[in-house]
Amino acid sequence: MFADQAKVALIAGGGGNGCLSFRRESRVPKGGPDGGRGGDGGSIYFVSDQHVKSLSYFRFHPIIKAERGRHGQGSNCNGKKGHDLYLRVPVGTIIKKENKVLFDFVRPDQRFLAAKGGKGGRGNASFVSSTNQAPRKYEKGKEGEEFEATLELKLIADVGLVGFPNVGKSTLISKISAAKPVIADYPFTTVIPNLGVVDIDEFTSFVVADIPGLIEGAHKGLGLGMKFLKHIERTRVIIHVVDVSPYSQRHPVDDFFTVRRELNEFDKSLLKRPQILVANKIDLLDENKQRLKEVKDFASKKKIPFLAISALKGTGLKDLILAAASYLKDGIGSYKVSNG
Repeated sequence: MFADQAKVALIAGGGGNGCLSFRRESRVPKGGPDGGRGGDGGSIYFVSDQHVKSLSYFRFHPIIKAERGRHGQGSNCNGKKGHDLYLRVPVGTIIKKENKVLFDFVRPDQRFLAAKGGKGGRGNASFVSSTNQAPRKYEKGKEGEEFEATLELKLIADVGLVGFPNVGKSTLISKISAAKPVIADYPFTTVIPNLGVVDIDEFTSFVVADIPGLIEGAHKGLGLGMKFLKHIERTRVIIHVVDVSPYSQRHPVDDFFTVRRELNEFDKSLLKRPQILVANKIDLLDENKQRLKEVKDFASKKKIPFLAISALKGTGLKDLILAAASYLKDGIGSYKVSNG
């Protein structure tokens, strides 16, 4: 199950109590203090893992509690430290506390200490001094940090595919990458974002994301858009996919404006990023190619990069990949250039 948001209670382990103890040994005042200190409580860490794709684990584990430190014992035996917890999250996860961002995982193998375990208390052996040879003082362990965290996943992708349902985004990502989304001919077939790695050659690649559910009113929560619009925030290039087949009941230029409007309402900075207008399903066109011509003329007039493709047949996909890569070749995103 894909989950891109979760709330979880984090409870770090409390420290163990120090021990009040005296040795039983002749000619030692009151036996001599030998109370050990308590062990520190376990801490809670988050670690980004490129193999984890969802926050679903936290949906079923809303309370995360680290181990408490053991109490100190006599004979100067210190208590055992509580085990630390390391929680794996997808790259792109943001950790928040009361709407304040604590950490943003933007690459694999980053580690963040979210809740620190409590310190163990000192036993009476720690309070021996020249004026107090038999202290009866000891400390209780301190409680670990505890708070409710919000985990939010924003996918890390270089290129985002946007467009109305059924314009062919899922087919497109399945053809240019190894992603295997569910593909069908009814609205909202895609109910989760799909990520795919597009290889240019042996040394170059970029990540593309299929953002589902964009319709008019998406920024207000209509369709699936509000839920998944956040996943396009990190993308560097936006590809608008429109349907130019005669079977679509909508006009492709109108679709383009509608999607742009929704992106603008959600985050105005999205429209400042490089955009490519892609006319899909040209394999379904008959002799009348008026819809394709209108989209092409519109793109020319607005000076928007334009490509006509058939995702199903593979027509024009190489040109599209190279066009997207051209915006990333300066090292933006995960596009890598061979050092030769």
